[in-house]
Amino acid sequence: MEIFIGRQPIFDVEEKLFAYELLYRSGTEKNEFVAVDSDMATVEVLINSFFSIGFDELASGKPCFINFTETLLMSDIFESLSPKEIVVEVLEDVPITEKVVRRIEEIRNMGFRIALDDFVLQDNVNLYDRLFRYMNYIKVDFLLSTEAERNEIEQKVLTKYPHITLLAEKVETRAQYMEAKSIGYQLFQGYYFKQPQIIKGTEIPTNLMQYYQVIALLKSEEPDIDELVNQIEHDVALSFKLLKLINTSSKRTKKKIRSIKQAILLLGLTDLQKWVYILAYRESGRKKGMDVYEELMKSSLCRAKLCELMAKRIGYRNYSEYFLVGMFSLIDALLEKPMNDILTQLPLSNEIVGTISGAKTELSAILQMTIALEKQDWETVESLKGELDLSSEDLFEFVQNANKWTSNLQLV
Repeated sequence: MEIFIGRQPIFDVEEKLFAYELLYRSGTEKNEFVAVDSDMATVEVLINSFFSIGFDELASGKPCFINFTETLLMSDIFESLSPKEIVVEVLEDVPITEKVVRRIEEIRNMGFRIALDDFVLQDNVNLYDRLFRYMNYIKVDFLLSTEAERNEIEQKVLTKYPHITLLAEKVETRAQYMEAKSIGYQLFQGYYFKQPQIIKGTEIPTNLMQYYQVIALLKSEEPDIDELVNQIEHDVALSFKLLKLINTSSKRTKKKIRSIKQAILLLGLTDLQKWVYILAYRESGRKKGMDVYEELMKSSLCRAKLCELMAKRIGYRNYSEYFLVGMFSLIDALLEKPMNDILTQLPLSNEIVGTISGAKTELSAILQMTIALEKQDWETVESLKGELDLSSEDLFEFVQNANKWTSNLQLV
């Protein structure tokens, strides 16, 4: 399933790339915003940035300006985001209230940089002095604002709030750029420099019912970790997103992941709950369906369970690693990307990465057996039976159990 993000560069006074603004886009045909709920648009941008495309690929280390509605400003989503990667852009329709200003102060204290989008001074607002203390950037629209409106902002900010950087947006001509530069603007964005580029990625379709089951487990006073692992392992998309989240969040570690259980414990139940809520909210607003990916997903899960069952019977203690090997052995087909590009984005152990990449490891034989059984390559099955010390009866039992486990999925 294809997903899209608009990305427009922001330049400094030397016309060097400073940052990007990430924008909601529904496709590649028209480089414009399609009407959609503002909360949903931001959630789409965040999820696609974190899980489907990745901030590293989108921004190459540059900060990303992302629009936030009043609802999302008041949410606890920020505890799961990285202040190094995101500039919180407060939309122009967010009311300047005591509650909003207090919340912006809290977000700033978390380490986030804050920007006001399409800013115009309003009458009868007595909170600007407090609000401006927490601002890093004020974006001024050179296309829709009048010269008088811009002058009022410029005089107030440049004389009283030197810590705030003025950003001229929707700059469409060199004359506008030179004018803004001469006044004291330090950042610039608009069609004069470059129109938004649409970045396309591929996402694994989601099993929405699985999210709801995970949410139900997380709501209990003492969540059953093993049952939580079982539910997440039933969903390739959710497993992939969990690993991507760890790799892009503050929970990133040099220690490599060897099981879904380890990933859950590393992320923590609180953060897991927040992100599953966000993912479920986003998916609830989408047209549901597994499309052509359904069989690939089933094959991935069947491989995962078959690898795990064989590893358990043989007596390998790290059977969870074998589960991950099977699950992600088809991830290149699901995401329509080269395997190596995907594996570099996941904090998997070297043994798992090597096995999936085709290197000979201690995990290789079981994956090869799984693939041979899937393809009914009986010659390879016979040659591996002795190496793994498994009988034909064992293999028949494992295949039946793996197929039964996979068939229990509720796909929506």
